[in-house]
Amino acid sequence: PAGTWLLYLPCTWSIGLAAAPGCLPDWRMLSLFGVGAVLMRGAGCTINDMWDRDYDRQVARTASRPLAAGDISTFQSLVFLGGQLSLALCVLLCLNYYSIILGAASLSLVVTYPLMKRITYWPQLVLGLTFNWGALLGWSAIRGSCEWSVCLPLYFAGVMWTLVYDTIYAHQDKRDDIMIGVKSTALQFKEDTKQWLSGFSLAMLLSLCMAGMNCNQTFPYYSAVAAIGAHLAHQIYTLDIDKPEDCWKKFASNRTVGILLFIGIVLGNL
Repeated sequence: PAGTWLLYLPCTWSIGLAAAPGCLPDWRMLSLFGVGAVLMRGAGCTINDMWDRDYDRQVARTASRPLAAGDISTFQSLVFLGGQLSLALCVLLCLNYYSIILGAASLSLVVTYPLMKRITYWPQLVLGLTFNWGALLGWSAIRGSCEWSVCLPLYFAGVMWTLVYDTIYAHQDKRDDIMIGVKSTALQFKEDTKQWLSGFSLAMLLSLCMAGMNCNQTFPYYSAVAAIGAHLAHQIYTLDIDKPEDCWKKFASNRTVGILLFIGIVLGNL
């Protein structure tokens, strides 16, 4: 699913940037973080569905989810969540102590994110803080601690990216959200969405340039950043916020953005 890629890719960026000059990224860490992304994205979905089961019944796109449809009980979902988090903990324990503590710190965001749509029009910002934790964790897993001059701009770029793709995603459900009282940046920005998305994209690109400069990245990296800028510009320009199928298509295309940056990082390192 697209969501798993969007959680995993910031991890790959960080692991790639942390590699020594002239070297490929650590494939063991890439694999480990891939497993972790599947487990934690799944756990996040379980938590989200547990919090939102009453809302999901009222939204056409989510009414068939197992909890909302009554196919499984809350207790069964809690047991399943325990299994997901236990396996994710096994992955986390394969890392160094600094990374174990840093990774565990993200759990509060994972648990509270689904509540944000009830209290703020900016739940996408909280999702960005949650989904891009791997931009910090990947570097620390390789180097033993975070180099904040690189990790923070990379993390901020990821947060801005999430605001782009998840605002687009939220436009799919805006009619249902208004009826049931759920908040989102799609409802906050309304017809000004494209201007906001353009601002977030610019902030993302500038932050990526800063991260690259602070770890001495080379021409292929900046070429990838330029390609990402072109991709985002086309995505925003052609977006139809009133067509759910177009919103989904644009949202899913963000996997290409993440892969482009990872390729740029690897080639830049080499």
